[in-house]
Amino acid sequence: MSGPCWVKRKALRRFTGITINFFQEETIMNIAVLGAWHVHTMEYSTALQKNPDSTLCCLWDSDPERGAQMAEKLGVPFQPDLDAVLSDPSIEGVSVTTATSEHPQVLMAAAKAGKHIFTEKVLAFTNEEAEEIAKTVKESGIIFTISYPHKTRPTLKAAKEILESGKLGQVTYARVRNVHNGSTAGWLPPHFYNAAETGGGAMMDLGAHPMYTLHWLMGEPKSVVSMFTTVTGKPVEDNAVSVLEFENGALGVSETGFVSTGLPYVLELSGTKGSLMVHNDLLEYSSEETEGKLVKLETLPEPDPMPIDAWIAALGGKGTAPNGIDEAVALTRLMVGAYESYRTGAKNVF
Repeated sequence: MSGPCWVKRKALRRFTGITINFFQEETIMNIAVLGAWHVHTMEYSTALQKNPDSTLCCLWDSDPERGAQMAEKLGVPFQPDLDAVLSDPSIEGVSVTTATSEHPQVLMAAAKAGKHIFTEKVLAFTNEEAEEIAKTVKESGIIFTISYPHKTRPTLKAAKEILESGKLGQVTYARVRNVHNGSTAGWLPPHFYNAAETGGGAMMDLGAHPMYTLHWLMGEPKSVVSMFTTVTGKPVEDNAVSVLEFENGALGVSETGFVSTGLPYVLELSGTKGSLMVHNDLLEYSSEETEGKLVKLETLPEPDPMPIDAWIAALGGKGTAPNGIDEAVALTRLMVGAYESYRTGAKNVF
């Protein structure tokens, strides 16, 4: 990287339809990408390049060949020295898409350097690592967001609104199924089956979405039981279910896998007064107001901005960054419990 990654732009301000005859400078947030390991590296990096309030400065990766290839695709410089990125005062934030095994080192180094952080799930392999990362983030005062994109979906926002309205009564059961055919169709990269880098298989990766969704909808669980299998013979699970127990007797089921085709997403909520189901972009529900009949919810809320865009907006003082460090720690706790249950064959109590 040949010099400071620093950009300003001039924007013409308009007020109440009247053009004011002056220009005001606005700072574009300068963001570096840390890690080309994740399958979402290109997606997040492209989002940063498309966002009018951010610019992608450079890319670092612990594997120079992989990093240089991704940097070339993105048309940005490759920086092989992580310390050089983090010590650059012109870089205000980082998008972290390293292997999960690298999260503790990279996230804490970025926080200590005062860089705002956007990161891919899961936060860490252990509760102790997650708490250490959280402590560092909180002490640094940076803005932190972990990517929980399903919470932005209109159908899931509507499901939460219906749940909180009381129309379903006391919710006794929730199920979130999130699957794809990455293993059977062969499109997942080989390193996604490396437990030393990933910490697990389908549940650790794709299963994070059902896990954080259940936590968002149902609150803190008291225990978890898991069953994982390998359909394609990979060294990590590619078919997985975890069942969460909540204080009021409700059950939450987190289903995931890399071996299913069609109907990639289902959410069910059942209660003492009604039920709802989300599949794809459709939400149907029944309650006392529908006389027990299953009806389609015709009007859905608007989607929220994607987490990376909401994070950039928050860096510029526009709104609040979603999915903070406490929520990231909560997901790690759920995953640690789920995998401990699978390893021991017993219920894991949180």
